[in-house]
Amino acid sequence: MMEHQAKKLEQLVKQNETKKGKKTRFVAITSGKGGVGKSTISSNLAYYLAQNGLNVGIFDADIGLANLDVMFNVKIKKNILHVLRGEASVSEILVPVTRNLILIPGESGDEILKYSNQTLFEQFVQEAQVLDKLDIMLIDTGAGIGEHIRMFLEAADDIVVVTVPDPAAITDAYATIKSIATFRNDIGMVLNMVKSQKEAQNIFAKIKKVADANIEGGLQLELLGKIENDAKVASSIKQRELFVKLYPSSTATKDIAKIAYNISNKVEQNMLVEPNESGLSGLFKRLMGHF
Repeated sequence: MMEHQAKKLEQLVKQNETKKGKKTRFVAITSGKGGVGKSTISSNLAYYLAQNGLNVGIFDADIGLANLDVMFNVKIKKNILHVLRGEASVSEILVPVTRNLILIPGESGDEILKYSNQTLFEQFVQEAQVLDKLDIMLIDTGAGIGEHIRMFLEAADDIVVVTVPDPAAITDAYATIKSIATFRNDIGMVLNMVKSQKEAQNIFAKIKKVADANIEGGLQLELLGKIENDAKVASSIKQRELFVKLYPSSTATKDIAKIAYNISNKVEQNMLVEPNESGLSGLFKRLMGHF
């Protein structure tokens, strides 16, 4: 099954390369509360997509709890704020993780919004064109529904809400979904640390039932996948390694493969769009709407 999905991903990549008008697809990964494995999923998903031929960027917007550098076992010296202050170029802050995968050390939305100097921003957009060939950019946001997090969510093409089978986490996930539903009606979900596919589907069904009954506007809630409880995930975190890299045959890696396939289908659909919002510069053109 996993090999089948990997081949499907490769086919999508080849199709994308033959099309003109490629545009980066922005996927925000968020959660209602911390500690649900959001960054673990983001980093492993980014690596898996990159290993299967997509050009991937991952933007660490979870400032205060920024830990993607730990996940990828790389060192970060400067972040996006240094660029916006004119203290570094875009190329100086980019961290190559592996083939086709770039880590972009970010900052929280409220900090970014303090730097609205038009000249600096235009220079930034010009420099950021080095990332315009990205097929997908994952945005690892902070947890909750604060205004600066909403800024990234509104800029994204897709939003993925991560939760676990804990009543408090599920409640917070629903609150996040309800907040997101005020500005869009399509939201994806990933259930982490579940015992089985059945448990994931049951939890998703309950959330969807409550959402359908209480949220107007025809909300389209989609289960993009689940990650089963797997001791290898905890083991990989202790070793500061990605589980998809360390344990390619694990249950968790197979689960990531399914999620990657579902997301890559959306990337394929995106290739027909005019490429006026590509890469990091494209993301910030969207964020400029908040200045």
